[in-house]
Amino acid sequence: MLPVACVGCGAPDRALCRACRCALDALPGRTRLVAGVRLDAAHEYDGLVRTLVLEWKLRGRVDIVSGLTRRTADLVRAALAAAPVGALVLRVPPSSRGHRRRGFDPVVTVLRRAGVRRARALRRVPVPQAGPGPGSDSGPAPDAGLGPARAGTDGRGQKERTAVERVAATVGSLVADGVADRDVVLVDDVVTTGVTMAEAVRAVRAAGGRVVRCVAVATVDV
Repeated sequence: MLPVACVGCGAPDRALCRACRCALDALPGRTRLVAGVRLDAAHEYDGLVRTLVLEWKLRGRVDIVSGLTRRTADLVRAALAAAPVGALVLRVPPSSRGHRRRGFDPVVTVLRRAGVRRARALRRVPVPQAGPGPGSDSGPAPDAGLGPARAGTDGRGQKERTAVERVAATVGSLVADGVADRDVVLVDDVVTTGVTMAEAVRAVRAAGGRVVRCVAVATVDV
């Protein structure tokens, strides 16, 4: 009922025109290591891909992401085919702030496209606060209530933090349940610095699991 224009080039009457779809299909995927584990990403997070991802995540434009989700779903299926029988798929959960803003988890869309309907998510927990040094009688008690100054709870998203702040806000923030002695494929939407995905790998290993592959819709080329 409402007019649309291609988000890639502005051509009328198509959410994503044929030329931009072809350009998207021609873009190469990316492979990198995160925490010593191979990460396969369907695309590099740049140009047209970045525009599509932002329209999808920030504006709920599910009408433009079939190319992104199709290729990523293929990578998920390939990862499972290469993994030992019985491997689990775990989602890297969005931040609480991002989930509230969007109202949906983009990774769920990808996994449904891959035929994975019941993939569990890692659990987010408050980041432990570093307490005062031994013998110190200053600073909050170890069991003090969560405050806005605690790393990861200051209301800022990852994009608004420095690299050091990202690490401080992420390490210890994820927990994996039911993965002891299991092989795991981790799936996320966009991997930039790799801090969040590395934390997901750490959480699985801490729970006794083995991460055999990571998959993402897009990653920054490093």
